[in-house]
Amino acid sequence: MSKGTVVLSYSGGLDTSCILVWLKEQCYDVIAFMANIGQNEDFEAARNKAESLGAKKVFIEDLRTEFVEDFIWPAIQANAVYEDRYLLGTALARPCIARRQVEIARREGAHFVSHGATGKGNDQIRFELTCYTLYPEVKIIAPWRIPEFYNRFRGRTDLMEYAQIHAPADLYLMTKNPEDSPSIPDVLEIEFKNGMPVKVTNVKEGTSKDSPLDIFSYLNEIGGKHGIGRIDIVENRFIGMKSRGIYETPGGTILINAHLDIETFTMDKEVRRIKQGLGVKFSELVYNGFWYSPECDFVRHCIAKSQENVEGKVQLSLFKGQIYILGRESAKSLYNEELVSMDIQGDYDPCDASGFIRINAVRFALISP
Repeated sequence: MSKGTVVLSYSGGLDTSCILVWLKEQCYDVIAFMANIGQNEDFEAARNKAESLGAKKVFIEDLRTEFVEDFIWPAIQANAVYEDRYLLGTALARPCIARRQVEIARREGAHFVSHGATGKGNDQIRFELTCYTLYPEVKIIAPWRIPEFYNRFRGRTDLMEYAQIHAPADLYLMTKNPEDSPSIPDVLEIEFKNGMPVKVTNVKEGTSKDSPLDIFSYLNEIGGKHGIGRIDIVENRFIGMKSRGIYETPGGTILINAHLDIETFTMDKEVRRIKQGLGVKFSELVYNGFWYSPECDFVRHCIAKSQENVEGKVQLSLFKGQIYILGRESAKSLYNEELVSMDIQGDYDPCDASGFIRINAVRFALISP
């Protein structure tokens, strides 16, 4: 007798294929759900594999547009970088995937959801906090936390052995080795409105993209061609251990660099100082799986408010793994060339600086030895 229907977040790989079969053995009716968030995948082959393993239904959902618009764009507005290095690609994808997973579960009358995340990682938290928030009564089956499952399978040992044998260069799928990238740079112009990219133009080729998905896909493609966005880091997981992460985020790296430049050009100094702190908090919340928390919702709204005047164009060059900012322009620029010029006094009286400096020195006199 069936224990009920479970919606499994299915990748088509070894882990979730074993989980699918195991769930069937445990007398669950399994619906396999596979999300297309832009990965290079043979989705029909994965569908056929899931069906052959006994999936009752298979859903392959194209989430690319909503992933870019609902998750990546707010991260760009925030300049979201976890621990100064990681651009949160995987962390942003999980709430997007889990949101659709629970939509399918509700629609299909499934009371269970399942995933292939390990019991030591961050993804289990990201998946499950999203599921519990959007479908509070759902029951979650996490096989890598069930002894009957993880004692039966070798887990990730084979994958670790593979990673130790093969060179790190083999791990990168999106980006060329910078040494092998073109010897001629590509020059891009990226236009922003409300802190979000609205157009990218390849200056040399004269080609443009202006939809969110097309912009991000193009930047991934051209950034990958020039070896942009590779990192090899040790990061602090939410559950309290350090882990090594190897990531490649060409499009995100380009956009973060361009956004930082136009933001500094158009945003008030003190507003930006507060916003920088919010960006760090946002990054931690996303990394730890709290996308749908009230605090993350609040921070996102504050960051969006800060972006109202962040608009203009940034010109940059991509070359051998590096991004070089060439210039920027904006109708809302706060840069006043006359005000900072050594040759033009403008509305600034240099004598005022004397009192400004003395006032700031008052407290130093009190603590002077």
